[in-house]
Amino acid sequence: MDKMKRRAFIQTSAAAGVGLSGLGMSTVQAAPAVAPRAPKSKVNIGIIGVGLRGQSHLSLLLDRDDCSVTAVCDIDEYMLNRTKEMVEKKGAPMPKIYGMDERSYLELLEDPNVDAVMIATPWRWHSEMSIAAMKAVKYVGVEVCGGFSLDECWQLVNTHEATGTHLFFLENVCYRRDVMAVLQMVREGLFGELIHLEGGYQHDLRGVKFNDGASPYDSGVDFGEKGFSEAKWRTTHSIYRNGDLYPTHGVGPIANYIDINRGNRFLYLSSMASKSRGLHEYIVNHEKGGKDHPNAAIEFRLGDVVTTTIKTSNGESIILSHDTNLPRPYSLGFRVQGTKGIWMDVNKSLHIEGKSPAHRWEDAQPWLDKYDHPLWKRLESEATGAGHGGMDYFLVNSFVHCVKENIAPPLDVYDAATWLAITPLSEQSIANGSTSMAFPDFTRGRWMLRKNTFALDDTY
Repeated sequence: MDKMKRRAFIQTSAAAGVGLSGLGMSTVQAAPAVAPRAPKSKVNIGIIGVGLRGQSHLSLLLDRDDCSVTAVCDIDEYMLNRTKEMVEKKGAPMPKIYGMDERSYLELLEDPNVDAVMIATPWRWHSEMSIAAMKAVKYVGVEVCGGFSLDECWQLVNTHEATGTHLFFLENVCYRRDVMAVLQMVREGLFGELIHLEGGYQHDLRGVKFNDGASPYDSGVDFGEKGFSEAKWRTTHSIYRNGDLYPTHGVGPIANYIDINRGNRFLYLSSMASKSRGLHEYIVNHEKGGKDHPNAAIEFRLGDVVTTTIKTSNGESIILSHDTNLPRPYSLGFRVQGTKGIWMDVNKSLHIEGKSPAHRWEDAQPWLDKYDHPLWKRLESEATGAGHGGMDYFLVNSFVHCVKENIAPPLDVYDAATWLAITPLSEQSIANGSTSMAFPDFTRGRWMLRKNTFALDDTY
């Protein structure tokens, strides 16, 4: 396919949403073939979206000798300039820059000097870009968010199955040190049979949603065109949407604990949203705002606390919380509870029957140290200084390894579709009086035979 035809094919597929949605669940029945490519000792990576998150990935990639960043794409000149400065400070070759308009990423996807892409753009672009990249046979790593529709989730799955190109869902919390230690404990049966799990995204984002400066630390009451970084786009979702908008930090580790899509699956959910007051109060009481500020008249649809309950085919119950509009300390609120014990991260404690003092919590840290995952033991020194307490190193390390080998990632397109689906399902549930909403089976029954391969050893 010549360059013009190839670009037209990719662009039409992206803009039209792939066109597979109308084909539904029965579109592709056979297991996908892997897009052919021999393993490589060194790979070339392009980054689409070099805002603050993309720059974090860039920094880690520039420190590696088994990959090169050969292309970057962004339409924000300020962020592109920061990116160029980072590359120059590292003494690395300057990547090719794309960013003339919103779809310049399609030109990057035509670049034969790119083996894989990492996508770290605003949420609404994630699926469109991932679909186009899979069609261009670029190994895809896409940042996390919540989905917009079940149709979108099916498009991701259908494109993967039609092309054989892999998608790595970049959920970094799955690599958090305590989360991985608890995974070891779960696999060794310390909690017995798992019964109930909790997690979520509980993070005061008022200073992120309203930021009118030139850095992450310049809070204000403006957003959109007047905003900085995520305030340019993230706040708008709080105006128009009401659901669990960011479920994957909580549900990702939980899914690994109970083998979702690998011997287990989500059956249905029900969601409820509280009233919305936090963002309005923030605007009214901020020194740059006040009751007469134009943004004080905005009606935010997003409930301050959104609670979602999920039931699985193996009988576990799950509670997810989304809480970003009120003053609070950061917590993902993990709880893992089984027939023999319980762990909770909010109080950094656990209780193991017969081993802990009767009816009392004990400090979880000695247990976490004892069951520290082999991956962390082996690579702790390399992860020192990496973002989010080091877990970003393990995420990027796993991504690069999978790209080099051209193998299925541990967090794949079926995980992406399932976790992304929580958002539109929660929106529909809330809009319909907390009605139960059924999960599609994005694996088309393969969940019964697939095996959990996440972090089984210290390889990646």
